Amino acid sequence: MRSFYYFILLVSTAIFGQHKDTFSIEASILRGNVLPHRDDVLNLINGHPDGLMLSYLARTHGEQEWEKVYDFPDYGVYFLFQDFKSQPLGTCYAVGGLYNFYFLNRHLQLRLSQGIAMTTNPYNKETNSINKAFGTRFLDNTNVGVSYDNQRLLKPFGFHAGIMFTHYSNGRFKSPNSGINTYLLNLGLNYNFEEKKAIVNDTIIEKKYYREPIHYNLVVRSGINESQIIRTGQRPFYHIGFYADKRLGRKSSLQFGTELFLTNSFKDYIKYYSVAFPDKHIDPNLDYKRVGIFVGHELFINKISLEAQLGYYVYQPLKKDIAIYDRVGMKYYFTPKIFSSFHVKTHMFLAEALEFGIGIRL
Repeated sequence: MRSFYYFILLVSTAIFGQHKDTFSIEASILRGNVLPHRDDVLNLINGHPDGLMLSYLARTHGEQEWEKVYDFPDYGVYFLFQDFKSQPLGTCYAVGGLYNFYFLNRHLQLRLSQGIAMTTNPYNKETNSINKAFGTRFLDNTNVGVSYDNQRLLKPFGFHAGIMFTHYSNGRFKSPNSGINTYLLNLGLNYNFEEKKAIVNDTIIEKKYYREPIHYNLVVRSGINESQIIRTGQRPFYHIGFYADKRLGRKSSLQFGTELFLTNSFKDYIKYYSVAFPDKHIDPNLDYKRVGIFVGHELFINKISLEAQLGYYVYQPLKKDIAIYDRVGMKYYFTPKIFSSFHVKTHMFLAEALEFGIGIRL
């Protein structure tokens, strides 16, 4: 959930620290469906979710090197209201930061946004036991959208239409945590406060050479989570990774590494499983540690980068879960060698942990 603080801090610093961008506001209406990714969310789907998204955007014009590399993206903050048309789910209010990237002569927009949400009706054993999706009032919110965009259809007004995917989850910070995913039609207008500025094209700036030899990284990720069993208690975890990365150019780096998972809530789950299913003959003192290997990709924007990894457990004494895991998130580089990170670790659609990390690149 601290992703909200990461994004608000970084995006707000960028917005108020820059004076050469132009600004706009945007309003979108949303309507769609819930994706039934688990059986225990089927009884929560009673209608077609709808919502409203408001955004405040800074439009870049090439004042900084990264703006040109990514074809002059937007960055800003958003407010999202979503009504799930379901009494157990209630409604969600979310705030956070966003980036818009453009393709096809700036008529195709890709939006990535991340923030924190508050639900009006979380799980409660006595009053709302049916809601296994939201185990806490505060949730992580992730949104991905693809739209046709015409920013100056009728100056100073613009128009966009497309589809957006939303995700709400607490990352199993506390159980239950099935989470909710929706896909929605997105229709909206924007208003530009200023005329479009000319693109800055400084040919004097020396181009950098970004290809690098292999570097080695050590990262420690931590946080608290709970096992899949409700009310087993929240426990700290420590995920320690070591990996090599090879930077291929300005935007991309490939990764390969290994990591050790010391997830204390997994101890609780092993003990519960050994008692609940005696026919499985599981030792309650079975080793809870896991070891994985993974491959990954890092996309560099400015001091922020986006990271995705796919891993496989080579050591997993309790083999109830699938052996494949994945991780998505972002990193912030304080220096070229020191970084912080926020990631969501999942097994397919099932979140295991929100990881907050610190690392060094050697």
